Amino acid sequence: MRVIGGEFRSRVLKSVPGLDTRPTPDRMREALFNVLAPRIAGAVFADLYAGTGAVGIEALSRGASRAIFVEQSRAAVNIIRENLRSLGLEARAQVRQGRVLTMLPKIEADIVFLDPPYDLAKEYALVLEQLGSQQTSLVIVQHDRRSNLEKSYGALQRTRELKQGDNVLSFYA
Repeated sequence: MRVIGGEFRSRVLKSVPGLDTRPTPDRMREALFNVLAPRIAGAVFADLYAGTGAVGIEALSRGASRAIFVEQSRAAVNIIRENLRSLGLEARAQVRQGRVLTMLPKIEADIVFLDPPYDLAKEYALVLEQLGSQQTSLVIVQHDRRSNLEKSYGALQRTRELKQGDNVLSFYA
């Protein structure tokens, strides 16, 4: 896995061994950040269910001022920290270990990205409802094509869907 674009383009990132995390594919990250290009510079980016941190690191590489990583797994948190350290990004990042639903009220970000693991698929709606009541300006959800997300969650309205294979990015504003 590598950083797709920006300041750290082509830099290799470490991954968590095993199948507990499923990193966002390179092509999907590239498509995501092509859409976000006009909004990413100077933004605070939250990478929820961060796994390896690849999406948040990509945001930092492309000009986000800060990134907040939330991950429950200690092994994944250690990998995120290693990846940030190898790129010299510790000062622009905050890594929080714990459950997303517990941490969410304390997170203030301009752009929120979430991609829960398969076994936490029920959290899509719970997290989106909570974000919809927090007035978050942009939320991007990566999900399986077969997942049926609502068109709105509180104040959040789906504005766009980007499909790639079995993956979908749903944009809520």
